[in-house]
Amino acid sequence: MGTKFEEKFYSVEKQFVEKIADNMRTFGVSTTVGRVLGIIYMNRKPMTLDELAEETGMSKTRMSQVIREMLKMNIAEKVFRKGVRKDLYNVESDYYQTFISLFTSNWHEAITKSRSFERKIQRELTKLTENSSSFNEEDEERYNELLKETKLWLEYYDWLSRLVEFFESGEVFKHVPKYRD
Repeated sequence: MGTKFEEKFYSVEKQFVEKIADNMRTFGVSTTVGRVLGIIYMNRKPMTLDELAEETGMSKTRMSQVIREMLKMNIAEKVFRKGVRKDLYNVESDYYQTFISLFTSNWHEAITKSRSFERKIQRELTKLTENSSSFNEEDEERYNELLKETKLWLEYYDWLSRLVEFFESGEVFKHVPKYRD
């Protein structure tokens, strides 16, 4: 058993981890992912799946799923340490970069899905005009409205794509600087 100081310090660290987990919900990320991120962050060094499973009380299989999710979101990375045979995982220690990774990973996925949807809609509209011998005035008006809506949709997702690039490039910090000591 540790000293009173160690127990209190451990308690504060656990509160910090839980706050990180709670904050992850803001990004649409599960508290489990947030908790694992917080545990690795507070550990201040890379951890193995076994260590994370023990710390969280989760199975190694579940921990592997969580880590894969974190890797996909670009908020964790596999690292190499000489002499260590097990995979080690670390997280970004810069809160700003973690925010950017979470923000942009979600939008990258949305942009990809949107572009796929847009291609599908354009194919369907093309088929519609090819298979239709003639539009009546009302059909043509509806068709043109849908074309206009598709164009607005594309412009919006182009803007989102540029916004993601604005964050990923670090340009955002020229306009909204990080606090300095």
